[in-house]
Amino acid sequence: MSDTSPSAPASLTQEEAATRAATITVDRYDIALDMTGLLEGETLSSVSTITFSATPGSSTFVDCVAEVSAATLNGTELDLAAISAGRIPLEDLAETNTLVVTASQSDTASSEGVLRTVDPSDGNVYVWTSFEPDDARRLWACFDQPDLKAVHAFTVTAPEQWTVLSNSAPANVSDEAAGARTWVFEDTPPLSTYVVVVNAGPFVEVREERGGYDLGLYARQSLRSQLERDREEILDVTEHGLAWFGTKFAMPFPQRRYDQIFVPDMGGAMENWGAVTHSDVFLFRTAPTHADRTERTNVVLHEMAHMWFGDLVTMRWWDDLWLNEAFASWAAVWASAALPDHADVWASIALTEKKAGYDIDATPATHPIRGVVPSVDVAMANFDAITYMKGQAVLQQLHAYIGEEAYLAGLQSYFAEHAYGNTVLDDLMSAFGAAAGKDLSAWTTAWLDHAGTDVITLADGKVSVASPDGTVRPHRLDIASYDASGALLATTAVTVAGEPVAVSLPDAAAHLVNATDVTFAAVRSDEASEAWLGQNAGLLPDAVARAVAVSSAWTALFRGDIAGPEVVSRVLSVLENERNPQVTGEFLSMAVTAAELWTAPERVAEQRALVAGAAAALAEDPTNRDTALRVVAAHASTPEHLALAEAGAGEDVQVAWRLLGRRAETGDYDAEAVAALEARDPDPESWVSALGVRTAQPLAEAKEEAWQVSMIERRLPRTDGGYALSSAFWRPGQEEILAPYAQRYLDAVAAIRGGGLLAYGLQLRFYPVHAGEEVAATARAACEGDTLVPFVRQTVIRMADVHSRQVAARSL
Repeated sequence: MSDTSPSAPASLTQEEAATRAATITVDRYDIALDMTGLLEGETLSSVSTITFSATPGSSTFVDCVAEVSAATLNGTELDLAAISAGRIPLEDLAETNTLVVTASQSDTASSEGVLRTVDPSDGNVYVWTSFEPDDARRLWACFDQPDLKAVHAFTVTAPEQWTVLSNSAPANVSDEAAGARTWVFEDTPPLSTYVVVVNAGPFVEVREERGGYDLGLYARQSLRSQLERDREEILDVTEHGLAWFGTKFAMPFPQRRYDQIFVPDMGGAMENWGAVTHSDVFLFRTAPTHADRTERTNVVLHEMAHMWFGDLVTMRWWDDLWLNEAFASWAAVWASAALPDHADVWASIALTEKKAGYDIDATPATHPIRGVVPSVDVAMANFDAITYMKGQAVLQQLHAYIGEEAYLAGLQSYFAEHAYGNTVLDDLMSAFGAAAGKDLSAWTTAWLDHAGTDVITLADGKVSVASPDGTVRPHRLDIASYDASGALLATTAVTVAGEPVAVSLPDAAAHLVNATDVTFAAVRSDEASEAWLGQNAGLLPDAVARAVAVSSAWTALFRGDIAGPEVVSRVLSVLENERNPQVTGEFLSMAVTAAELWTAPERVAEQRALVAGAAAALAEDPTNRDTALRVVAAHASTPEHLALAEAGAGEDVQVAWRLLGRRAETGDYDAEAVAALEARDPDPESWVSALGVRTAQPLAEAKEEAWQVSMIERRLPRTDGGYALSSAFWRPGQEEILAPYAQRYLDAVAAIRGGGLLAYGLQLRFYPVHAGEEVAATARAACEGDTLVPFVRQTVIRMADVHSRQVAARSL
């Protein structure tokens, strides 16, 4: 439940947003920021001058969740006592208005809109901002809703040693005061308030002309070597993406300058116009694996796709959030697949993002892709795998359903018609329908307005589809037929909706439904095919088909038909032949999860040993050695595994950390080795990895230390080590020591009263995964009513449901 006290910020409702948009039109923001107070302190000051027109005599409000010290409307001072819930009332508006609000924000440590970070390795201070969905109001006065776009002009005074970055290029930089420098930036195009940005600090800078664009990369000083190591690859991907999207959308990105800033302690990335902010976890501290590089490529292209879909053309309200995120997710993979080193990225997506979409769609946390969003705080609950991953898959199905030519023609007309404006879903679907010559209204309703995953079955020469709620969704898919050696005999295209469809397939050892993975559905072939695939999926000739064959086993596990060891068995059978680095890491990760969380406790050690053995064999292949050794180290179960991991620990600190964690988990903690590795690790936050090793010990004091750092003090940074700490905490076989923390977790979750996924994502990850069904039941009970913040409630509902499924699988 959100805080409803008069001082708590109000959550803007859709009705309020529509009323305000009908009342005013914002022309521009002239925002002056003083960041000099952030070098040694916590306070950022702002003066926001807003020029806007309004219906004469009307009233509205402006948002400002900061300490307001002065406000004038058309030269008249406003009564500051009237400010309530982060809103400044504006009465008796003129046709043209100028509002000036002076404010300051001292909460720069909680990740709500802004974060001031001190690098622990050198004491340098960095500041980033991120405003989705409505956090611009925390730093300056604004009409904080997506459909009130306006020009933004920033003037920023900052410490002289800092570089300041914003959406556009700096027009002037001057030394106007001792120890300070003032940056004046060019006007932006009309932008929504949530995609403007100011980042600052003593960044390392890389600039290069590529493809007609002025590209910039920035990172903190302590990651200089990592930025230099990866600069060419990141610039190559950036150049490719700008050319690819500009050509395919028939609209080049309209600004020459395109910056990417890698900042500390940020989750994910944010699509700020012309100045994307990335978590600097994507500057991997040691040489990145292929999986690491694939992830970073997808993130770079995802945020870039938002320049068109989200920034240039923006949804009118948060009920169409999927228009932003699903499209950017789809477009990123589509563009990635055109890169030679990432040609099989769709296979990777099948095993990761699409799997996450299937999982959440089977839980009570599911919801339609498009839904009712009465207020912004409810919108936050929809930043999930339905919006991103299922939405991406549904767009991939639409791409297959109408064909790429019509799909791209629809996008091109959509961008051309709505550039710098706001839209609703019907605008996009009408553009697709016109290009395809089809009425897509029924398709839209079936796919976007109903939750749940269809089940598509091949039996007795017919393809049939069953929906959980009776919704008739048209599916365009492919069925591949294989001989006993795994060679492809034929691919048969099928469209099925409602009634079963007869198909003519060749005699084959196996048929694989949805072999090209272009639709979103749980699939099952005939019994003979399923039996063959269970033993021989690794023989299939392409990575996507192999991924589909294995992910179908995961779906069966999730739905309670099989237990963890059966998934481990299918994955390991594939890994006997699989050497494609696009998918080997994902296969191993799936096997680890099945072994640790979906397997009877008495068999967990056995299954982990099998996974470690498969990884050890894979480590003999040079292209997979780094990924495989990290798995061996984390699950080493024999002297041979330990020796192999020891050999790899000298060349890869990630292997070394996992090996120390594995030893600590078994009671063999080596404090001197941990201290030596912490000193050797180039990661500025290597202390977190050291904490992870201590946490893995089967000791009450080790668990309490981790709990205090992460859940009480909330000092855990968003790094690989930070994300991994919850796994180090909840180790299988340590249930007795961990028992008290189940209720402590639920108490901590119940105490959350504000913030968002950025602020509390790490804490929510501490769900007690190895507890029994009684904890899952208690978690579900805690979600009844409206006592939890919406995004917290949705997260806990999902995790409790998955937990119950895991407990049930452990008993099979």
